Amino acid sequence: MNTKSKIITGLLFFSLATFAQKDEIKTLKKIYTKEIITEADLVDYKKNAIKYGDVAIEEEDKIYSEFYKCMLPILQINALGANATAMQKADFINLETIANLSSGLNATLDFEKKAGKEVYTKNINENKVKYKPLLWEYVVALDGQKKYKEVSQAAYLIYQLDKKDLERLYIAAEYAFRAQEYNKAIEYYNELNALKYTGEATTYLAKSKVNDEYNSFTTIAERDLAVKIGTHTDPKIEKTPSRKGDIYKNIVESYIGKNDIPNAKKAIVDARLVNPDDTNLIMVEANLYLKTEDYDTYKKLITEVLAKNPNDADLFFNLGVISAKSKDGQAEAEKNYLRVIQIDPKYKNAYINLAVLKLEGATKIVEQMNKLGTSPAENKKYDALKVKQREIYKSALPYLEKAEELFTGDTEIKTTLLNIYYALDMTEKAKALKAKK
Repeated sequence: MNTKSKIITGLLFFSLATFAQKDEIKTLKKIYTKEIITEADLVDYKKNAIKYGDVAIEEEDKIYSEFYKCMLPILQINALGANATAMQKADFINLETIANLSSGLNATLDFEKKAGKEVYTKNINENKVKYKPLLWEYVVALDGQKKYKEVSQAAYLIYQLDKKDLERLYIAAEYAFRAQEYNKAIEYYNELNALKYTGEATTYLAKSKVNDEYNSFTTIAERDLAVKIGTHTDPKIEKTPSRKGDIYKNIVESYIGKNDIPNAKKAIVDARLVNPDDTNLIMVEANLYLKTEDYDTYKKLITEVLAKNPNDADLFFNLGVISAKSKDGQAEAEKNYLRVIQIDPKYKNAYINLAVLKLEGATKIVEQMNKLGTSPAENKKYDALKVKQREIYKSALPYLEKAEELFTGDTEIKTTLLNIYYALDMTEKAKALKAKK
C-alpha cells in the first residue's frame, strides 16, 4: 500500500471513530438527563461510557468520558427509585466511588471554566449539594465499624469534592490522628492552618413545630422570620469554640507518635506562641519532656498547669509519680499523693502509690537485715531493723486498708494487705480479709 492510501485509510478510521464518539455521547447525554432510569438504560450507559473512553483522544473527550463514568453510581442510585432504602443506596458508595466523583467532577468543572462553556457546571454544583449527605452516610457507617483510617480517607475525598467544606478536612485530620496515620494527620492539620481554619461557628437554631426538632438557619434573620411566621419556636444560639488549640496539640502528638522529638519540640513552640495560656498544650509539652526523661522541665510545666487548675487530681498524681522517681523526692511525692486524696477521696492509685512509697523503705531494710551475721552485735542491729520494718508496715497499712475498702475485689490490693497483716502478726484481721468475698 502506498503512502497516499495509508493516509486515506487513517483518515477513514479517524472519521469512523469520530462518528462512533458522537453516537456514544448522544446516548450518554440522553440517559444522563432522563427522569426515570431503567436497568436497560444502565446497561446501555455503562457500555457506551466504556466505548467512549476507549476512543477518546482529545482532552475534551477524555474529560467527559471520566465525567460519565464517575456519575454511573449516582445513576444507579437514581434507578432505585424514590422509595429506595439507605442500605440499598449504600451498595453503590465506597472509597473508589467517592475518589472517582471527586476527580471526575472537579476535572470537568476546571475544563469548562478554562473552555469558557458551562455544559455540566450547574448540574455538578447541584449534585454536590444533593449527594454529599449520601456520601457522608457512608463515612458515618465506617465510623460505626471503627474503620478510622477509611473514615479519614473518605472525609478527605469529600473535602476534595468541595474544598469550601473545611469541616470535612478537619474530620479527615482527626481520624487520621485517631488511626495513628500521623503523616496524614500532620499534612491535613497543616493544611487547615494554612487555610486559617479555626472551627469557630455560630449556629442559629429554632424548634420546628412539625417534629419538635431543632433546625439550623444560615442567618439570625432567617431564624427570626421562621419564628415570626409561626413555623418554629424556642430560638437559640449555639457557639462552637475555636479548635486551634486541639489542632496544634494533635500536630505535636503526631510528631511524638512518630517519635520525631525535634519536630515535636518545634511544633510545641509554634503552638504555644498561638495559645500561650492553653493548659492542654502545656500538658502536651510536659508529656513531651516526660517522654525524653527531662523530669525537671516536666515538673516545672506541671506546676504551671496546677497554678491554673489547682484542683486537678490527675495532675497532682502525675507530679507525685515524677517526684518519686527523683532523688530524695519521696516527701514531695507523698505530699502530692495526699493532695490527690484530698481532691478525690476515691482515687485508687493514689492510695496504692502511697503504700508503695512507704514499703520501699521496708525493702531497703530487708536488704540490710539479710547482710547481717549472727554475732550478738549484729543480732542487736537485726532486732532494731525489725522494729523499723514493722513501723514502715504500719505506716503503709491505712492506705492499703482504705484502698481495699473502696475497691473490694481487687486481688492485688487484697494480697498485699494480707502479707502486711501476716508480717505484723495481725492474724484475726488476716482471717477476716481472707474470708471476705
